[in-house]
Amino acid sequence: MEILRKQTEINFMSLRRVAVGVSALAIVVGIVSLVIRGLNYGIDFTGGTLVEVSYDESVRIEAVRDKLNQADFDDALVQYFGTSRDIMVRLPAREDDTGAKLSSGLMEALRKPYNETLSQSRQGAAQQCVTGAGTAAIDCRVQMRRVEFVGPQVGKELTEKGGLAMIYALIGILIYVAWRFEWRFAIGSVVALIHDVLITLGLFSLLHLEFSLPVLAAILAVIGYSLNDTIVVFDRVRENFRKMRRGNVLEIMNRSINQTLPRTILTSLTTLLVLLALFILGGKVIHGFATALIIGVVVGTYSSIFVASPVVVALGVTREDMMPVKKEGADQERAEP
Repeated sequence: MEILRKQTEINFMSLRRVAVGVSALAIVVGIVSLVIRGLNYGIDFTGGTLVEVSYDESVRIEAVRDKLNQADFDDALVQYFGTSRDIMVRLPAREDDTGAKLSSGLMEALRKPYNETLSQSRQGAAQQCVTGAGTAAIDCRVQMRRVEFVGPQVGKELTEKGGLAMIYALIGILIYVAWRFEWRFAIGSVVALIHDVLITLGLFSLLHLEFSLPVLAAILAVIGYSLNDTIVVFDRVRENFRKMRRGNVLEIMNRSINQTLPRTILTSLTTLLVLLALFILGGKVIHGFATALIIGVVVGTYSSIFVASPVVVALGVTREDMMPVKKEGADQERAEP
């Protein structure tokens, strides 16, 4: 804490060319991966079937996957849902099968081992779990809690609306920052946000992580987080342009970033602690959400220092651009008795 209270004097602007090179390389690699491999879309976007299954005792994920692989469901994504007795299975859409047929086949595959060992003495009790005429006797130890179907058309609409949401957010931010500060700062902030989104998407493509609706929500949250961090730096830059009588643009930028550095570090660290707890303890249900936020917070903190400010410098901001505009006749009004 004592280190954070001490005023640092790091020359961030001297590293701006190196940072631009690193960012450009990361973005190019990410874009190439997005073009070649694309994103690993979840069923929220591609369409498919989601089934929640409940067991009366703990079950191993590996055993469930083996049963589904043997029944030709090798493309199923299996994960715990809350407890070790509750399983969530995601099945991508298939052209020749409907959602109802897929869910029925999945439950039949999961119940098969229990049905094979079902004794004659338990036939009557097991029959109570049957839902639907003509269904064979099943064991109550495996039950379907919920099933959801997502059509491909719905997934396509979600993809389009998600992309439009990010574009509208960036346009709104561009307008706000241009009005609140100056057009060079608006461009710098939007470039930093595009930088954060592209790197986050590129990493999801490179690591082949599932891209779902919670991940899209996390990316929109990252835009807000990164913008907040950038605005704090820009506000101090504007203040120092008006207060510091000496020093060129690079010196003022460095002074501003160093003054806001303790706040940036503390905010990022406390946020990352929460996200790491979600990542480790939250389970696979929010694994993608936490991963996107962790990547976004790290990249967003970096971009507010090494991307947004260097872009403003490159656009040629001067002290005169940040001075308040004098109203006509203001001096005359002050001189009148």
